[in-house]
Amino acid sequence: MTSPHPGAAARGPDAGPGAAPPAGTPTGTSAPRRGRPPARNEILHGDRLGGLDAADLAARFGTPLYVYDLDVIERQFDALRAALPPSVEIAYAVKANPALAIVAHLGHLGLGADVASGGELATARRAGIPAERVVVTGPGKRDAELRDAVAAGVRAITVESPGELDRLERIATGASRRVPVLLRASVSTADRLERVRLVGDDGAGKFGMDEPDIRAAARSAARSRHLELLGVHRFGASNVLDAGRLAAHVDETVELARAVAAHAAVPLRLVDAGGGLGIPYEPHEESLDVAGFGRRVGALAARWATTPGMRDLRLLLEPGRYLVGAAGAYVARVVDRKRVGEAEVAILDGGIHHLLRPALVGQEHRVRVLGADPRTARSWPVTIAGPLCSGLDIFAANATLSAPAVGDLVAVLDTGAYGFTESMPLFLSHAIPAEVAIRGGRAALIRPRLEPAEWLDRQLLPVW
Repeated sequence: MTSPHPGAAARGPDAGPGAAPPAGTPTGTSAPRRGRPPARNEILHGDRLGGLDAADLAARFGTPLYVYDLDVIERQFDALRAALPPSVEIAYAVKANPALAIVAHLGHLGLGADVASGGELATARRAGIPAERVVVTGPGKRDAELRDAVAAGVRAITVESPGELDRLERIATGASRRVPVLLRASVSTADRLERVRLVGDDGAGKFGMDEPDIRAAARSAARSRHLELLGVHRFGASNVLDAGRLAAHVDETVELARAVAAHAAVPLRLVDAGGGLGIPYEPHEESLDVAGFGRRVGALAARWATTPGMRDLRLLLEPGRYLVGAAGAYVARVVDRKRVGEAEVAILDGGIHHLLRPALVGQEHRVRVLGADPRTARSWPVTIAGPLCSGLDIFAANATLSAPAVGDLVAVLDTGAYGFTESMPLFLSHAIPAEVAIRGGRAALIRPRLEPAEWLDRQLLPVW
C-alpha cells in the first residue's frame, strides 16, 4: 500500500504552507492544548476556496457544486504518513469519496485502496492503483464481484462469513488461483454502542464473524490449497478523534489476530484495523492528534518486532474521511429569503438531495456565507434550508451567521467525505451538481453537472 511515500520530497512548496514534512521526517511532539482547537487544515480561507474566488467558481461551473482542494488532501496524507512507522500500510477507503480524480490523486501519492463493491474496484483500477495495493472489503459480495477480485489479483479479500469463505474457495479453485484472505471479526459491544452514538445504528451484527466462527474459518482457510490466510480485519467506530482510543483498537485487533493465527497454526502477516480516523465537525471539537496516534502505534510496532511470530507483521489502516473530509465544500446560492415570525430563513438552490449527511446522522455541518463584509455584516440566528418539499431539508437551524441576501453564496464545509457519494440526487428531479478539483490554485472540472433531461432520456415509455 504505502511505504514512505514517493512524491513527498519532490513536491516542495507545492504542498502549500503548513504542509507536513516528507515521510520519515520527525514531527512535533506537543499535543494541542485542551479547550483551544488547532487551526483546521481545510479548503476555506477567508472567503476563498482553495485560494480561488467562490463567485468565479460559481460563475464557471454553476450552482450548486462540490469543490475539493487536492492540496488539503495531500497535506492530510503527509501528516499521517510522517507520523506512522514504516510497517504501517495505508489504503484509502474509496467509499468516503469515489470521485475518480481524487482516487487517482491519492494513488499517485502511493496509497492503496479499500474497495467495498465491484464498482469501487473498477474505480481504483481505472485510477491507476495497482491490484496488489487493493483490498476488497464489505458484506454481501456477489459471486461476480469475488470473481473480478480474484482475476485482478488483489492484495487481499476480506471474508465476512463462513458462507462467503466457501464461495470464495470455490471461485479460487475454479480459477486455479491461490487467493490471499483476511477474516473479518465482529466488533465489541462497546464499539457497537459508539457506532450507535455516531451514526445511529450498530449494523445489527451484519459485519464480520463472532469468535467461534472466525476460529473455524481460520482452520478451514489454513487447510485450503486455494486460500492463503494472511490475518484478520476488524473495524471499530467511525469518526474517532481520540488518538488513545484508536491506538487501543489497533492493539486489541492485533492481539485478536495473533490468537486466531495461532489457533490455525499459520504465521500472522497482515492485520487490517480499518479506518475510523476522524475530523472535527463542530467548532468546539479538536482535530485528531495524529502525531500522538503515530507515537502510540510506533510503540506497538516496536513491541511486535520483538515478539516471536510477529516480526514480519504489517498493519493496514483504511482512512477515508480523515484524508478527504475537510478538503471539500458544497456551495449553493440563496434563491429566497424570508422572515417567519422571529426566524430568518434562507432557501438555497441545493439541499439534502445533494448532501444527505446532516439529516442522516443528525449532525449539522459548519455553514459560511461567502462574500459578506465583516465590517458591515450583521449576524443573527438564520436557518439555512434547501429547496425540497421536506422538513428534513435543513443544513443549519438558527445558526449565528451574517444574514445572506438573495444571490449570495453559502458554503457547507467538511463535505469532502460522505457528501456527493452519500446523496439521493434523483429526489425532486433537480440537477445533479458538478464536482470541481483545485490544485495549486487552479480549478478543473472532474464530474460535469447533470441536468434532469439527461436521465429522462435514459427512461423508457413501454408500448403495451
